[in-house]
Amino acid sequence: MTALFSPLPLGNVELSNRIVIAPMCTYSAAEGCATDWHLMHYGQLAQSGAGLLIVESTAVEAMGRISPWDLGLWSDASEAAMRPVVEHVCRFSGIKLGVQLNHAGRKASSLQPWAGGGPLPQDQAWPTVGPSALSAAPEVPMPAAATLADLVRIKKAFVDAALRAQRLGYDLIELHAAHGYLLHQFLSPLSNQRTDNYGGSLENRLRLLLEVFAAVRAALPDSLPVGVRISAMDWIEGGWDVEQSAVLAKELQALGSAFLHVSSGGLSPAQKIPVGPGYQLPLARALRAQLTMPVIGVGLITDPLQAQAALDAGDADAIAIARAALFNPRWPWHAAQVLGAQVTAAAPYLRGEPHGARGLFAPLAPAAAAAAAAA
Repeated sequence: MTALFSPLPLGNVELSNRIVIAPMCTYSAAEGCATDWHLMHYGQLAQSGAGLLIVESTAVEAMGRISPWDLGLWSDASEAAMRPVVEHVCRFSGIKLGVQLNHAGRKASSLQPWAGGGPLPQDQAWPTVGPSALSAAPEVPMPAAATLADLVRIKKAFVDAALRAQRLGYDLIELHAAHGYLLHQFLSPLSNQRTDNYGGSLENRLRLLLEVFAAVRAALPDSLPVGVRISAMDWIEGGWDVEQSAVLAKELQALGSAFLHVSSGGLSPAQKIPVGPGYQLPLARALRAQLTMPVIGVGLITDPLQAQAALDAGDADAIAIARAALFNPRWPWHAAQVLGAQVTAAAPYLRGEPHGARGLFAPLAPAAAAAAAAA
């Protein structure tokens, strides 16, 4: 059995293989509510053969959306709209399904990337908050520095959204503390210049994320894993870095984090990222060497042999693919064929098995197959 197609436990949830489809915003919701787009999109990715699919950045409150078209889990309406997506994805595939909970902070109130990604027109924008009154970019409006009352509200919003995710039947939850969004903003000394207990020292800058994690973890049963995605470095001198990430990761591990998903950047347009195949894997490797919880590596991993080599080298415990899955939603099928492994497929797809790759497909587990047949 190849490492990429071996099982991996994340807390009490076991993945059938070590391929993760990373959360990717689609900017296609309506007032935080999932639409037919999401049913189609996630239904398609659920048939990929990956071990885990993480639903895109999902806002814990309306002002925490990156854009007006972001998914949310802050209301009964947004919870109800997501229910058919979760139920159909889980019913017709054997994939494990996670959700990424997020607050965009000072990066909220933005246009979609294909519309330029800058700030919304003034008549459509809403006020934003950050750790300090520091803008994310010269063209982005100044956020208000979050008050202690704001932080109490935001922590409760994360807990409430996590409870909604539990009711919906998600298999795991990922807290988004990467890519320049609110929890990352509190971590980085470049964006956090507070002088209270949430700013200044490393201990203080970690405080909000650790409090959010502890509150979410305490509100959920032990059977529901909670992990965190971080940017391991800002790629800016004097910013957040791997050494600080290691301190954070150990604190999260002590609080019961089920995994660490290691990305980087996103805080400032001043970043200088040496982008290339697998460019973030050294960050994952450096953190994994200091942890016992599983580490997910990501970042321009597009070839099955590259993914397998990263696992063999000890760079990570699982490999996340993102844009590669948009380009080829059956990437895990092709990876299994290249590596001589087996991948799960729903019964209607079994006849798609190539003649030269007999044994590539394994049918769904009996429980999932029975649920699909009864639908």
